[in-house]
Amino acid sequence: MFRKLLSYIIPIKIYTTKSKLSKTIEVTWANGELVLDSENTNYSYGSLQRILRIGLKHLGFDKIVKMNQILVLGVAGGSVIKTLVDEIHFEGQITGVDIDPDIIKIANKYFSLNEIKNLNIVIDDAFEFVLKTKDRYDLIIIDIFQDTKMPNFLFENYFVNRICFLLKSKGIVLFNTMCLSREDNLRNQNFIKDFCDESYKTQTIPRVEVHNELIIIEKLK
Repeated sequence: MFRKLLSYIIPIKIYTTKSKLSKTIEVTWANGELVLDSENTNYSYGSLQRILRIGLKHLGFDKIVKMNQILVLGVAGGSVIKTLVDEIHFEGQITGVDIDPDIIKIANKYFSLNEIKNLNIVIDDAFEFVLKTKDRYDLIIIDIFQDTKMPNFLFENYFVNRICFLLKSKGIVLFNTMCLSREDNLRNQNFIKDFCDESYKTQTIPRVEVHNELIIIEKLK
């Protein structure tokens, strides 16, 4: 309790480890809550939870709670999953995919991710998972970072087309991106411009927590 109270004044680091995939991982008390950070950015809770909550609010909590299947690509500490369960009260099936088993161990220990009954965690590469799965989803949340970098495959047409194929009728993709440079901004602009399928509606929520942009792809039928 003392560390939690003190964290309103200064961040209190309580755990640090090295991950082969994510390099340095830290669990810290900050402003009265536990957050999960990589070396240079927030991975779960804190600002990241606020970013994805804004996206989910934009979609509509009332709409989300009626869904049946949600896929989360990039789990980390599971903050967006906690938002789905604790705030939206989503009771359908959540599938979370993360390539880093060390991150999931931390999420279970410090954020009680393994206590969520309607959550199935899969340790796998997101690209490989979307190629293999035969399920269809009402909502797909993409939140994949390696520190401050985003893997190139996320913006490749084949991956995006496969993601859209996995959507149910009127399904939605919520894609969290980071824009730290002019090249990142152009990357997102080209991504939106090249996605010209009349069966989908695309929109963006720019400058969320300064450096993030949310891209929303909605299947119209």
